[in-house]
Amino acid sequence: MFVCPDKLCHKCQRLLEFRYQNQKLYPTYYNGPVASFGDLSSEILIVGLAPGLHGANQTGRPFTNDYAGDILYPALKKYGLAQGTYRKIKDDGFQLLNVRITNSVRCVPPQNKVTGEEVKNCGVYLIDEIQNMPHLKIILTLGAVAHNAVLSVLGYKKSAYKFAHGAEHILDKHHLLLLNSYHTSRYNINTGVLTEEMFNQIIVQLKKHLNKG
Repeated sequence: MFVCPDKLCHKCQRLLEFRYQNQKLYPTYYNGPVASFGDLSSEILIVGLAPGLHGANQTGRPFTNDYAGDILYPALKKYGLAQGTYRKIKDDGFQLLNVRITNSVRCVPPQNKVTGEEVKNCGVYLIDEIQNMPHLKIILTLGAVAHNAVLSVLGYKKSAYKFAHGAEHILDKHHLLLLNSYHTSRYNINTGVLTEEMFNQIIVQLKKHLNKG
């Protein structure tokens, strides 16, 4: 299975070179493809963009020690989808409940920007992950890159499923609901594109659909 890529992955030359740079600059960091967080038996999959340089790239866990995680994890806990205390480290004992979290690209990209080729290269991990979640019902994509990555690996036309905050898309062939949210990044929060309340409403929306099922 490809759900947990290891540090031997050499698919993307640009990301590989950036990884080597970071290994020299930050020798105590994880500096490798970041594996997903949460159980494959979960009904919810949250897909983000890529590890942050001083976030998941440091800790080795998605959204951990990253501003985006400061928004994401408290919201999940607030609505009963996580438990424990999120302390921004991998071994803090924080647990996801019925949720798995991953990224479209598993390695940290320069300037937090990925290329289409990198998303495509990591698509093999994303599709394998989806196929190995037997109880999956809802995919929540944080941002347009994640949204398009999911559509691509599942074989849907992007033009037929436009990304929009709060939008819901029924993926009939796979019996899945695709739910969109703006990414919980610092930039989006600081500029007012997304607020904590807006994101909390997305989780409420998600839970309503889950309870219907």
